[in-house]
Amino acid sequence: MASAPFDRDIERDSADAPMAQNGQQNGGQPGSQDGKPKRVLIVGAGAAGMSAAYHLTQQPGQFDVTLIDAVDYCGGQAFSIPLDKDRHGASWCNQGVQGGSYIFHHTATMFARQGFRADPVELQVSFGKDEQFWTNVFPTQLLARHQKEICRLVTYLKIMRWFEVFFALLPLRLVFKLGGFSDEFTNTIALPMTALFLGTGNATPEVPAIMFERLCTSPTYGMWYKPDRHTVVSNQPPMIVFPKLSDFYSTWKDDLVARGVTVRLSTELTEIVQRDKHGVVVKLKPRTPAPDHHNPAGGDPDEPAGEETYDELILCCLADTAKKVLGKTASWREKKVLGSAKFSDDITITHNDADYMKRHYENFYREDLAVAKTTSHANGNSNSAVEDYQSRLDWAANNFRPMYYIKMYPSDRSKLEMCFDTSNYQSQFPEKVPFEQHVFQTIYLNKARDSHLWSDAEIDETKVIRRDWWHQLCHGYTHYLFVVPWVMFLQARRRVRFAGSWTLVNAHEVAILSGLAAAVDLGAEYPGDLEHDRFAFLCFRLYYLLAYGKWYRRRQTSSKSKKPNASSTNKANGDNGLIQKAQDGQSWATGLYGSVYKGPGVSETARSVWKEDMKKGLSTDNLAEKNASGRSQP
Repeated sequence: MASAPFDRDIERDSADAPMAQNGQQNGGQPGSQDGKPKRVLIVGAGAAGMSAAYHLTQQPGQFDVTLIDAVDYCGGQAFSIPLDKDRHGASWCNQGVQGGSYIFHHTATMFARQGFRADPVELQVSFGKDEQFWTNVFPTQLLARHQKEICRLVTYLKIMRWFEVFFALLPLRLVFKLGGFSDEFTNTIALPMTALFLGTGNATPEVPAIMFERLCTSPTYGMWYKPDRHTVVSNQPPMIVFPKLSDFYSTWKDDLVARGVTVRLSTELTEIVQRDKHGVVVKLKPRTPAPDHHNPAGGDPDEPAGEETYDELILCCLADTAKKVLGKTASWREKKVLGSAKFSDDITITHNDADYMKRHYENFYREDLAVAKTTSHANGNSNSAVEDYQSRLDWAANNFRPMYYIKMYPSDRSKLEMCFDTSNYQSQFPEKVPFEQHVFQTIYLNKARDSHLWSDAEIDETKVIRRDWWHQLCHGYTHYLFVVPWVMFLQARRRVRFAGSWTLVNAHEVAILSGLAAAVDLGAEYPGDLEHDRFAFLCFRLYYLLAYGKWYRRRQTSSKSKKPNASSTNKANGDNGLIQKAQDGQSWATGLYGSVYKGPGVSETARSVWKEDMKKGLSTDNLAEKNASGRSQP
């Protein structure tokens, strides 16, 4: 979606195309045939489920919405955990979901609707250790060693762009092998660049090559755009870091209840008994909340399950869970597509073990690893090009503060360990906190296959704050061959729709989009302000086309409409006084092709949450006055 030519208005040109529209039924009326509100059960109170419920409530009286989740909170993988404020400088940090890109228009808009804002941050990364270390902040010995391959990579990316149809679904490792790149270059440079933004972890060698190519060549989607012929990347990607997610989702839940949604937490869907013209019969049972809020699979086996009937069902859960609960009602096609989605079990350990970080990662500027000048031969030209990077080194010596780390295991450098320094990344922490008091989140990937590589036992147990297990999607090329293209053929079959980030790529924005698309397919209307945001609207239309095989036609901005229909958009766009009128969305789409969100859901000031939390007593002032001697951070 990132490379679409926005100078030509393809949405408006296609407004009268003979394609199916959104899924309204009964002559365009979203309500049930007998005139009563359509009873909709949404399973999963994460981003997708909350989004579906919210947008269905924009059609008053048309839907009777029930939202359930087996755990006792809303937000799914996005939540916050408590911290020792006096030691770490903040009383909380986000877990599971950290932040995203300025292209996340729907996510940022929902923040605004609930009275929250994300903060801007310029991302610094640290990949590898010692002689295999490199970063986007300053050039290193590793990059100098692979100077010829870096130059060739820039040319190779152009070829991949020109022949994108051919390269699109080929596994990334295979594409680099075909290009003649060394294993060290592939494992230490290319794989980490891809794993960072997409969270693909140890499935990165098998991700479709188009993902890496777009990260480098797309001026909107590409966080590494443009690739640097000397140092691979030289930018610090502008990102957004999310507000306190537990508060955001709690507020969102209260808003849904106020809008008439029935929210039933600690309630599990155990089985879909029947799906036919009379409705959907399901079995639900209560769950006992667990101390860590992660209810184990198969828990509460003795709790009785009761049957309930609904008109429509939206499964906002993982694909393998959806397949399981469909049970005997699942069609052959549903079993095949849902069963083709692959998952791994990962663990995040939140800790304060600075010694572990020093052993396994590069946390500070190292003069012995830095390179002031690089030399390259562009396109085989015998004339060398020399670049002087002393200014970058001077800046890094006092300001290199990594936020995101990747470690390649020495025994298998294609396998990764990932880590966040939340004190440097998340915006509720003070600007200056001694490194030894930082909070880290280290992620160990794919327990079944790769746990023998893990170094989690080296973390000092007295410095562990929390452990969280995740069941994560693997983004292998098979997912884009056997799952994503076929989801549209599952939607709205026998009263069931599917939503969640697994329908495309594991990102909060995709989850929000998928829930919105399910609501629209049931008869809800796309928000007027976002329809005026040309980038957000195009992203939605492309997702809806991919996931449902339908092209959503303009309503608020069509050539036949002189002005927005205020009666249908006022409620959706007036929440908390942050969204004023539908036309405001037009100003949110800034930058190239309108991809950069500049609406009320993102602050213009870094660490604005810290300043606000200090006033509330939730964060402290700086815990250090300056950098420690010989270090690039306190």
